[in-house]
Amino acid sequence: MNDFIPDATFRSDLVAYLRRHYPGMSRHWFDDIEPLGVVNGVLRLLVHEPVQLRYLQRVCTEQFSEATQAITGRLLSVRFVGNELEDVPSATDSPSKGDMEGDPGSRLMKEQMLLSPDYTFRNFVVGPGNRLAHAAAMAVAEHPGRAYNPIFIHGGVGLGKTHLLQGICQEILRKRPSTSICYISCSSFIDCFIDSVKAGVMSEFRSRFRSTDVLVIDDIHFLSKREQTQEEFFHTFNTLYQSGRQIVLSSDASPNDIPDLEERLISRFNCGLVARVDRPCYETRVSILKSKAEIQRLELPEDVPAYVAAKVDSNIRELEGALTRVRGYAMASGQPITLELAKSALSDESSEDGITSGQPTIQTIIDTVTRYYDIKLTDLLSKRRHKSIALPRQVCMWLARRHTRYSLEEIGGYFGGRDHTTVMHAVRQINSKREHDQTLANDVERIERGLLDQTTSVG
Repeated sequence: MNDFIPDATFRSDLVAYLRRHYPGMSRHWFDDIEPLGVVNGVLRLLVHEPVQLRYLQRVCTEQFSEATQAITGRLLSVRFVGNELEDVPSATDSPSKGDMEGDPGSRLMKEQMLLSPDYTFRNFVVGPGNRLAHAAAMAVAEHPGRAYNPIFIHGGVGLGKTHLLQGICQEILRKRPSTSICYISCSSFIDCFIDSVKAGVMSEFRSRFRSTDVLVIDDIHFLSKREQTQEEFFHTFNTLYQSGRQIVLSSDASPNDIPDLEERLISRFNCGLVARVDRPCYETRVSILKSKAEIQRLELPEDVPAYVAAKVDSNIRELEGALTRVRGYAMASGQPITLELAKSALSDESSEDGITSGQPTIQTIIDTVTRYYDIKLTDLLSKRRHKSIALPRQVCMWLARRHTRYSLEEIGGYFGGRDHTTVMHAVRQINSKREHDQTLANDVERIERGLLDQTTSVG
């Protein structure tokens, strides 16, 4: 029975609460969400765009429920629904947890990467360093399987490769909703292959990856030194290519520069279009900051993005982290964003922002942990969830939360763009494990002691 009918005031209050308490999560398109009413203690929220719907279902349910309860004073939960009033998975979604249990083959879908509504072509800032890659990506989205096949986009960390891959997926789905797209990280492809071999379900694995209309794989360089997986991917590539279906790949290095990659794969990766993404120039960095601020409904004076772009010249991820720090500093101090505030927020030597030269940086923490566990930086920042990678990553987040003044959002941004809930989970996990696992407790203590000794010696 419907016992509550939300009005326009409720919707504006809901969005205002989210923007006040979760500014990093809130987006301008939240204004388009339509409350339908409450039935049996569940508020149904209508979302018209399928990608936005699935993103909200996977990432934002807890926050929307909190906001609803705070505004109404009722113990309500939230359910996001599409135009058909059903939350039907889209072409790139995973099955439910229940679907994955008991059937080894159905687990192949669980590693599908979530499309972010932020990563569309409309939100992509084009500059000299990415113009070719952007034009090629748009051509592929317009004519999948015919324009450039495969398309291979490569460049350093945090330069927009994932944005282009997701832009391709979303544009294809917008124009051809029935298209079957498999969007997955290379490390997940490897894990799926290993699990399928162990479970004896290789036929299902091959059917899944060789029957898709579009195969999109992020960080294909992780195939390095994986002879059996390279063999399997070679045949998957051939099947898709010969049937005219689109293949989209990204990598930190060009095909010729990926170590221990079979010549036949290098040849196939090079047979389409290979496009490099370079670091953004100053003007592009300014435009990126303005675009990010617009998405988050963040008002910036003209001199602020100019200052931040001049100070941060590494990559887009660092730009996002700087913008998040400025926004967080403004909220904490209760001041509007100004040039002086941005300078204070980004000054490593400022005593006002609580970040002193005696504190370790997140990069120092990452370097210390990767050396201790003898793992690669690319693995630590990847989507891999194997224990050998996940535990060091959690230790990094725990140390960053303990020894820096960065927010949960900022910390998550440094570790492959993860959200604040992932960081909270990591902190809780390490706190719990330290109490019951003496080996881990000793490891963390040694890492922490070395980190502090290093910071003291530098100071």
